[in-house]
Amino acid sequence: MGSGRVLIVDDEPDVIESIKFRLGLEHITCLEAGDGAAGLRIAQEALPDLIILDVMMPKLTGYKVARALKQDERCRHIPIILLTARSQAGDRMIGIDSGADEYLTKPFDLDELTARVLKYLQK
Repeated sequence: MGSGRVLIVDDEPDVIESIKFRLGLEHITCLEAGDGAAGLRIAQEALPDLIILDVMMPKLTGYKVARALKQDERCRHIPIILLTARSQAGDRMIGIDSGADEYLTKPFDLDELTARVLKYLQK
């Protein structure tokens, strides 16, 4: 069983709801944001234990959000899982270079995502 706070940043409400439901079964508290700018603001204010971050979003891309968080002294320790439809090898490299700890492509398996979240929350 897990615990902790996870920020989910995605512009697709169905994706957020699916992840919130699955992580809720592990007793993980979820925060949410529907665009990159809101995600960055909430991450800097709430300092969650982990961030699940979409790449293609309004206002700020997930790559830009990840870079900004990794440059912020208060947030650089927060693990980031990029969750995106961008599946090319080059996209993966950009994601890792931007500071992501994990890179999962959509469609994704909720159990695999949950296992990765739990791995980071147990550290």
